[in-house]
Amino acid sequence: MTTIALNVNRHAVELPAEPRTSLADFVRDRLDLTGTHLGCEHGVCGACTVLLDGVPARACITYALACEGADITTIEGLDEDEITTELRAAFTREHALQCGYCTPGMLVSARDLVLRLPDADERRIRVGLSGNLCRCTGYVGIVRAVQSVIEARRARSVAPLADSGRTSLGPAGSGRAASGRSEPSPARQAPVPASERAAAVSIPDFTPATVLDQRFTLPHPPAKVFAMFGDIAGIAACLPGVSLTSPPGPDRVEGSIRVRLGPIAASFEGAARVERDPATLSGRIVGIGTDERSHSATQGEIRYRLLPLEGGAATAVELSIGYTLTGLLAQVGRPGLVRDLAKRLVVEFAGNLDRHMSGAPSGQVAAAELSFWSIVSDVLRARIARILGRRSGAG
Repeated sequence: MTTIALNVNRHAVELPAEPRTSLADFVRDRLDLTGTHLGCEHGVCGACTVLLDGVPARACITYALACEGADITTIEGLDEDEITTELRAAFTREHALQCGYCTPGMLVSARDLVLRLPDADERRIRVGLSGNLCRCTGYVGIVRAVQSVIEARRARSVAPLADSGRTSLGPAGSGRAASGRSEPSPARQAPVPASERAAAVSIPDFTPATVLDQRFTLPHPPAKVFAMFGDIAGIAACLPGVSLTSPPGPDRVEGSIRVRLGPIAASFEGAARVERDPATLSGRIVGIGTDERSHSATQGEIRYRLLPLEGGAATAVELSIGYTLTGLLAQVGRPGLVRDLAKRLVVEFAGNLDRHMSGAPSGQVAAAELSFWSIVSDVLRARIARILGRRSGAG
C-alpha cells in the first residue's frame, strides 16, 4: 500500500491505496464520489472523465499514484461551477440525457468546449465530444445543449479561454510539474470549512431548471412589506428550516437550511445575493448551497413583486421560485412533489411573516425543520381530492 495525497474537489485527501489503483477506483471506492462512472475501462467511452489539473482526463486509465499532488475535480466538484450549472439546465431543456450513465463525463467534456470554443460550431462540438459515447440519445440533444450554452455566453460577451487556460503543452496533469511552483501543494493544506468557502465564493446568475410561481396576500401596506423584506434576519426567522451563519449585509447573506425528506436529511450551507428595487417594490435573491453529507447541491432564485390591494391597505406578494438541484436529493425531488412542498412552505412563510409584522413574540415565528412526514398527509389528501374531482367531473 502507498499513501497518495491529492486535492479532490478542493479538499485535501491523503489515503493508502495499491499502486495499481486507477484514479476512477480511488475516487469511487475510497471517497464515495460515484458520479465518476466506469464503462469500458479502456479509456474509450469517456464515462469516467474528470478534470486533472483543469484538463479533461480518463480516470479509468490514469493511476491514482501518478496524480500525486494534483488537483482532481469530479462531477461532484462542479456543483457550484457556473458553466456546469448552465449545461445541466440546457441538458434538461434539450432532453440531452436518457439513462444518464454517460452524462457526468459528457458534462465535464462539454464544459471544456464551452470554455474554449469561440462560437457554437456544430462540427467542432461533435468532434470535441467524440470521445464521450452515448448509447441512448443519438447526440442531437447533447449537441444542441452545448450549442445553446456557448451561444448564450458569447452573447453575454464572455470570451473563449484559449486552450481552456492551459499555459503549457503536454499530457493531462503535466501543467503542475512544468510550472515549477515551489509553494506547498494544496493537497497538503487543511480543508476549508464550508462556511468560509461560502463567504469567498461568488454567486453567479443562472438559468433555473424548474420555475414555480406562487402568490399570497398580507394585511399590511406594500411599503411596510417591502421594508420587512429588507430585514434579512427577520425574513430568515420566518422561513422554515433557515438559520444565518453570520451577520447579514445589505446585499449578501450567508446561512443554512435544514431539509428532511423521509430518511434523507440534508443541511445546505451557502450564500445568497440580495437585490432590491424600491421604485417597483420588487427584488431578487440568488443563492447557492451544498450539502456535503448527501453530495447534493442547489442553486436557487426567488423573484418577488409587491402589488397593492384594498386601496393600499393590503399587499399581494407574487413569487417566482426557480431552482436547480443535483445529487442524491435530486433523485427524490420530483417536480410534482416539489411543487406541492413549495406551496405548503409558502403558506407557512406567509403566516410567519404576518405574525412577525403584527408584533407576535419571536417564539411564535421560529423556523422549524422541514419534515416530509409532517406534510405528506396534506399532499396526499390534496392529490386524492383532485383525482376524485376529475372522476366526478367525468361522470
